[in-house]
Amino acid sequence: MSERARVVRSWEWARPVRPVRREVLSASPELEEGHPPLLFVPGFGHGAWAYAEHWLGHTASRGFPAYAVSLRGHGGSGPAPEADLRAYAHDVVQAAAGLPSQAVLVGHGAGALVVAHALARYPARAAVLVAPVFGGWASFGAALRRNPFGTLPAVFGGGLRLSRSQLFSRELPDVDARQYTARLGRAARRAQWQLLTGGDPEPAVGAPPVLVLGSPDDRVVPAAALTRAARRYGCAPLLFPGMGHDLMLDARWQEPIDAILDWLLKQPTRAGRPGPGR
Repeated sequence: MSERARVVRSWEWARPVRPVRREVLSASPELEEGHPPLLFVPGFGHGAWAYAEHWLGHTASRGFPAYAVSLRGHGGSGPAPEADLRAYAHDVVQAAAGLPSQAVLVGHGAGALVVAHALARYPARAAVLVAPVFGGWASFGAALRRNPFGTLPAVFGGGLRLSRSQLFSRELPDVDARQYTARLGRAARRAQWQLLTGGDPEPAVGAPPVLVLGSPDDRVVPAAALTRAARRYGCAPLLFPGMGHDLMLDARWQEPIDAILDWLLKQPTRAGRPGPGR
């Protein structure tokens, strides 16, 4: 273990993350097929509800146990106005540790960055990063150009407000888009600031296989940022043209989740039935 990792671990032991009530929604397959559970992690402002709308039930219908956690301060989880990325990653690790078997972590948007941090603490079976927002000033600049009035307040402690055109394609009916955007909350001020200035996540425990996917028409994550995130894990991004940032809620939501599950089925010992000795 590196000197930096030892320092971080010692600091974490000295200052443990404050416990909080966590909301975890789930859907179970009708028949047990030996597939690993998936734990879905929403991005900033979203709760577990964003996956319960379509992906949880569809995942279970294909034989995978499905769970979605609301990060502290989001959805039905307890309030946490001073939460940071470390606390969010703690929520994911604790939720995953409570599942019946080794889980696949699926993070969306800034939730993908939370998953990347959690992978350094939890030996996931595999990981999927959906439209990942890994932050940094370049990503902030792109967001500022596309949505200045919704992005700038986040720098000064306000909430990040994403527009309909950033989140969804034109295919999604307006009534659905209004319903979803009305449910959006906000991340903690400290976590938002860390999204801009924070360092890279530590390496994943056990080097699990990682899939990165998104849309080249995403108005939150530029195509170049999507490619950089994929290169970080030695892969190329799987693209879904014509979709918005919130792939799990957009009109063609079934395409990306089916691609995720198909990819998992091709991971013979990690994401299919457990191999010998597991």
